[in-house]
Amino acid sequence: MKDVSFIEKLLDGVEVEWKPLGEVINLEKGRQLNKELLTENGLYPAYNGGISYSGFTDSYNHAENTIIVSQGGASAGFVNFITSKFYANAHCYIVLPIIEIVQNRYIYHFLELNQKKLTNKQHGAGIPALRARELKAIQTPIPPLSIQTEIVRILDTFTTHTAELTAELTAELTAREKQYNYYRDKLLTFEDGEVEWKALGEIGEFIRGNGMQKKDFVETGFPAIHYGQIFTRYALSADKTFTYISDELSKKARIADKNNLLIATTSENDTDLLKPLAWFGEKAAISGDMLLFRHNQNVKYLAYYFQTEAFQKQKIKHITGAKVRRVSGSNLKKMTIPIPPLAEQSRIVIILDKFDALTHSLSEGLPREIKLRQQQYEYYRDLLLRFPKVEGEA
Repeated sequence: MKDVSFIEKLLDGVEVEWKPLGEVINLEKGRQLNKELLTENGLYPAYNGGISYSGFTDSYNHAENTIIVSQGGASAGFVNFITSKFYANAHCYIVLPIIEIVQNRYIYHFLELNQKKLTNKQHGAGIPALRARELKAIQTPIPPLSIQTEIVRILDTFTTHTAELTAELTAELTAREKQYNYYRDKLLTFEDGEVEWKALGEIGEFIRGNGMQKKDFVETGFPAIHYGQIFTRYALSADKTFTYISDELSKKARIADKNNLLIATTSENDTDLLKPLAWFGEKAAISGDMLLFRHNQNVKYLAYYFQTEAFQKQKIKHITGAKVRRVSGSNLKKMTIPIPPLAEQSRIVIILDKFDALTHSLSEGLPREIKLRQQQYEYYRDLLLRFPKVEGEA
């Protein structure tokens, strides 16, 4: 890999002309593709306003190795480089560099560097969009083509190494997760007669949350947990909340205590439904669409068992609803769980906590390594593409 001193020598004394992007590219807009022409197994991917393709079709309107920028939708401004023939739909800009002036991949790396700036230029109260003139106005440094070639070579090398390493680390992480799931289920599988099985309603009390909405959150106040946060912000256990409600509202709310199990009873998919949170904090208000479970078991043991394949299979029998999937409190009470002695529950939790930390920690191990590799690429990209502007340059 190239170090900083090499890059300093490469860029030393280089003359750079700054131009609006619109002077060094041709910008086209995609064409509407009817939904009925989208399939799961067409020949070519179709890109619209999203980060990924929206489906496949049997025709294409652009060649491979082409830069696109999302024009509309929540991801307007997202920059992508398509390596196959593809169909560019109506909410998609196609960026075609004038090759006598700028290299294709040079412009791609530069636009990726400015992606946040582009997304910040979204407008519109309904569906966000990026105006063509905003994209064309981006001031672009134009070094000599020979320097562009070397910059592209360095950044593409980083991109390739990052992608390869990320793929390897992701495969390793997937293998670890499978291993973790296997040992978790094995530890929580018991022979007939080895432990007593009880319905959840026999070992504790379910209390439904009420009334709290996201608009009720305040900067400080009484700790509060919204059911949606169990999916998006919490891991398997927690002792602090991310949000608060007013003390006045807390008097009307249902309150979770230390060692309660909090359960999300509504979801748009079956996998997330009944996601558990072992609560180790002090009192916290809970929203509707979730239950708190008061019991005299090891709360972390219960949370781990809720993740097992056996529990998931049992859960399927009790799901109702079409678009919004639910499990009622009365049905949850009927679901059974193995209850070993508390000492054995504690032993199982200690083992699984070690596996969980190794597999899922975001601050150490493989996920952190993947993040560091991406940051390394971004560091060198910024170093290579942030040319100083001449005084008085627009």
